[in-house]
Amino acid sequence: MKRNTLLKMLNPILAILIINQIASGMFHDYLDHETFEILHEGGGILFSLGILLHVILNWGWIKVNFFKKARN
Repeated sequence: MKRNTLLKMLNPILAILIINQIASGMFHDYLDHETFEILHEGGGILFSLGILLHVILNWGWIKVNFFKKARN
């Protein structure tokens, strides 16, 4: 599968996961403990893995833009 295709699938998934993290964190008082663990803690693990994959897929862009060698 092409890198751009993976990113087009991954980016909306990351958006959903960040919304899940925000919503479950804000409404944790209204969720029972087991539901909160599934949504917030499980979602956090998936979000972290998604971010790692996102960085790996964009590593070339990151190197070019953030790790430029100083020109004399």
